[in-house]
Amino acid sequence: MNFIIYDLEATCWENSHPGLVQETIEIGAIKIDRFGHIIDRFDRFIKPDLHQFLSPYCKKLTKIDQSVINAAEKFDRVVVDFQDWIDIEQEYRLCAWGKFDQTQLVQDCQLYNIEDDWLDPFINVRNQYARIKNGKLLGMQSALRKERFEFTGTAHRAIYDAENLSKIFIRYIEDWELY
Repeated sequence: MNFIIYDLEATCWENSHPGLVQETIEIGAIKIDRFGHIIDRFDRFIKPDLHQFLSPYCKKLTKIDQSVINAAEKFDRVVVDFQDWIDIEQEYRLCAWGKFDQTQLVQDCQLYNIEDDWLDPFINVRNQYARIKNGKLLGMQSALRKERFEFTGTAHRAIYDAENLSKIFIRYIEDWELY
């Protein structure tokens, strides 16, 4: 079995705007085997369909430039590459810090009329980490500090968030409930 530690970045705005649908603009993922060895990484940008221009807030938060998004492929193409990279014919578990990334992928699949049953084997690492540590729910940066890991890379960039989450995941490789 492989574990797919992933993170997404999505279109965002400084204040909530009813009716504005978020779309994934980056998928970053680390593939880990059942022994905690890193096998591969996946990092792709995605050109949104509904709101093609990133808000100033989103560009500042993610450090993603509009030119990178303009040159990216649409979700329907990138998600096929992501599924191939995961190798969804083999046993795997998708793992993310919280429920947002899972919910966002389901929403994007629905937007593009793509089956989403491949998203079902999911581990909410944030909730399970709290269970393992007999503690409260923490942000990932706080959990990294608690584990004495240094955050490397750029915050709010999917690949770096996935790489940092992998540090915690690997430390507790034997403790995750697979459901």
